[in-house]
Amino acid sequence: MNLFLQGGEVATENEAPKRADVWIVDGVIKAVGVIDAPADARVVDCTGQVIMPGMFDAHVHFREPGQEHKETIYDGAESAINGGITGVVMMPNTAPSIDSPTVVKRVLDLGKKCRIPVHTSACITVNRAGEEMAPIAGLKDAGILMLTDDGDAVPNAALLKRAMEYGTEFGMFFASHCEDPQLCGPRALNEGPVSYRLGIQGTPALAEEICMDRDIRLAHATGATLHIQHVSSAIGMETIRWWRDERGAKVSGEVSPHHLMFADEDIGDYDTHYKMNPPLRTREDNAALLQGLKDGVFRIIATDHAPHTEFEKSQAFVDAPNGISGLDTALVSLHDRFITTGEFGWDLLVKRYSAEPRRMMELEVAEVAEGKPADLIVFDPEKETTFTKEFMKSKSSNTPFLDKTLKGSVEMVVLGDEILLERE
Repeated sequence: MNLFLQGGEVATENEAPKRADVWIVDGVIKAVGVIDAPADARVVDCTGQVIMPGMFDAHVHFREPGQEHKETIYDGAESAINGGITGVVMMPNTAPSIDSPTVVKRVLDLGKKCRIPVHTSACITVNRAGEEMAPIAGLKDAGILMLTDDGDAVPNAALLKRAMEYGTEFGMFFASHCEDPQLCGPRALNEGPVSYRLGIQGTPALAEEICMDRDIRLAHATGATLHIQHVSSAIGMETIRWWRDERGAKVSGEVSPHHLMFADEDIGDYDTHYKMNPPLRTREDNAALLQGLKDGVFRIIATDHAPHTEFEKSQAFVDAPNGISGLDTALVSLHDRFITTGEFGWDLLVKRYSAEPRRMMELEVAEVAEGKPADLIVFDPEKETTFTKEFMKSKSSNTPFLDKTLKGSVEMVVLGDEILLERE
């Protein structure tokens, strides 16, 4: 490869985009700056476009093994590429669960067939049942860093405490799906005026917040490092801030695009595209979570990409599965909703959706800088993207953005010496 990206603006995690050309030779960035195009290079006009590191999503559900009709690992990776994402971390709530070195090896072997790095987390408890600790030492030897029973909380606090003590000795960290099962009800939608109007028992934010406080207390007591997944409420966000800043707990959090953008009132008349867990809360929660992202309470943005078939999502609201397909749409939607409106800039997005997720997973941070491996995307902020089923690469299209047109387009994805995506 001898590729010259000319006339674009390079975005980093530390500053707004600046005019620069990028020259890539054999998968390595040879030069960045305002330079003359080499005579033998392929020149791509990037005028008006933003060149930035590839995004990294540390919370995805690829459904394989066990539910390949919803998504395979390969399809999920292609969906990520389509959205400008060049690395992912799978969650372990597959069938069978990713709770043993054998299943870890199987999943990672499938991931090696993909065009981007596919990492995985593993379970805290056997089969995510909350009754017996998973073989943590063996999981560490298999290459696991993150332990989570995502999809459910660990119900037994004593078991979680022992796992935290043991896993911390191996340098692993824990990620918590926080939810009190006695309070959450049918896990359908937020408790409030909308649930009352629709006649469905709602899940109060308290169900999430109580469990969050419990898990952070356990982590703080054991010295464990804890990451709180898909935070949905203002009080939950402030709980992380307080434990981190006032008590020195080693706790971080993530926010999903849908919890920044949508609220329970968007559900309308039982639109299951807006049904997810934790549920969408209120406009006030949206605003608080956005401020928490700007303030750095949330270490990362993560989609919680959760594909389901059209048939499954066509069921009655309470019966339909929770989840939103997010990899194809995340970057464009974040640009459309927040960058075009001036809520935040490219630097924050690169930091929270590219650099920090990789740091959390102890991976090399992607940089558009001389001497670094090529791991970058080209984004056109003036073009538009319409998210039709044909455009999306995910096997499922359960998203509120289906058939919607948003501002922005991922035009090119480069990883190593390959161009993984180039729009016509």
